[in-house]
Amino acid sequence: MSTDTDSEPVAVSGVTYTRAEHGYFEKRQLKRTAGVWGLWGMGVAAVISGNFSGWNGGIATAGWGGFVIASLIVVVMYVAMIESISEMAAAMPHTGGAYSFARAAMGPWGGFVTGLAETIEYVMTTAVVIYFSAQYADAILAQLGGVSLIDAGFAWVWWLALYAVFVLLNAAGAQVSFRFAVVVSIMSIGILVLFGVLALVSGKVDLGLLFDIPAADGGSSFLPLGLGSVLFAMPFAMWLFLGIEELPLAAEEAHNPEQDIPRAGRGGMLTLLATGAIVVILNPAVLGSSAIGASLEPLLDGFRAIIPGDIAAILSAFALVGLLASVQGIMFAYGRNMYSLSRAGYYPKFLSLTGARQTPFLALIVGAVIGFASLMVVQYGSAEAGSVVLNIAVWGAVLAYLLQMSSFVILRRRFPEAKRPHLSPFGSAGAIVAGVISLAIFVGVLMNPAYTAAIYSVVVLYVLALVYFALRGRHNLVLSPEEEYAITGGMSSEPVEG
Repeated sequence: MSTDTDSEPVAVSGVTYTRAEHGYFEKRQLKRTAGVWGLWGMGVAAVISGNFSGWNGGIATAGWGGFVIASLIVVVMYVAMIESISEMAAAMPHTGGAYSFARAAMGPWGGFVTGLAETIEYVMTTAVVIYFSAQYADAILAQLGGVSLIDAGFAWVWWLALYAVFVLLNAAGAQVSFRFAVVVSIMSIGILVLFGVLALVSGKVDLGLLFDIPAADGGSSFLPLGLGSVLFAMPFAMWLFLGIEELPLAAEEAHNPEQDIPRAGRGGMLTLLATGAIVVILNPAVLGSSAIGASLEPLLDGFRAIIPGDIAAILSAFALVGLLASVQGIMFAYGRNMYSLSRAGYYPKFLSLTGARQTPFLALIVGAVIGFASLMVVQYGSAEAGSVVLNIAVWGAVLAYLLQMSSFVILRRRFPEAKRPHLSPFGSAGAIVAGVISLAIFVGVLMNPAYTAAIYSVVVLYVLALVYFALRGRHNLVLSPEEEYAITGGMSSEPVEG
């Protein structure tokens, strides 16, 4: 692609590019502030709430043994996927992430479909974590102060307050965001380790409680609901790791993305494996699998079981930090995802404006409005907001995973000469394995009646989005770094202005 200053539209692959007007990218700049520890903190922060709430639904779905099997399969998927994503991120060190990978591999339509899946994943995951954070905060307030906003019908007050605080925090600047992420990640890990230690020394750990779910017909104590239930438990196992794949979205805010994103991804996975083991083994060993499968705040209930009530509530207030860490981390992700798609013209261009603090504040606000509205519609439309919105988030995630792993295999073949500073040790085989597992989860979601409302919601959203892109969006694209890389065969990623 020529880089002259001709302002005439350029037609490529069924879409039309217009060279950005002078100053376009200056109004959409991000600031490099993160090293490997900042990236590690952001990745762990995005996920750590999964140790506090959400994962335990998998035990209700498959029993403890079935959930452990599901978790081991999901670990294989994430380990292989993170290495594949790290390779692509090092080769394409710009903010697009999943959209960027798919755009280079499968063209503008593939990029749009994948980018939208990741938008759904991160916007809805933020909403889920907001929901669980409100549950934790309200339970603590009720225990210490005798007041419950949720019981009074005002859960939306918690949601509104949490969205407002974290939009302001993320808009304050990338340096503030990364420092906050590191601090709350360390605090969250400390709370999980403390729970593990207290559980072990309290004498309340009973491994027999792991198998207290009665076996159904054809089941056993280890697999009370049968082997088939493992497939349906995988989305809950994902909750222990979902979000760690967001690191490529910080590429333009990292000092050395080619080296630090792979290192932070590996470090984040090791951290999450350790914290996940603590809650998956010890939390149900204290409460019992039957009880924990139905809990909305499993770690808080775990603290209550091993120490006196008010002290448990105080410690759980610190545990709330883990949930708030993920609000921060995932909100960062949807802000950068929407920013990159907007900068390239797939979404309305105003969403990529960054302002004086060089953060995509408008994307953060719009994502928060969508998430808050989703919680309101679901919760006050006679359904349980946490479960439905969680299902939407998982659906978007597994679709994005499948498309990214497909992109990895295509890119290895399509751009063999492209610079790859980091190589996945698992190669295309690893990406295929991760893709097959994500496809299995995707099929499991389609087969599970509990996901029906989520699937219908996402299908409607995709139809509307694709109609918009076909009629308008594809005629307004801009030669952003992601688009330049794709068009030049992986030989350029410099933005072009007219």
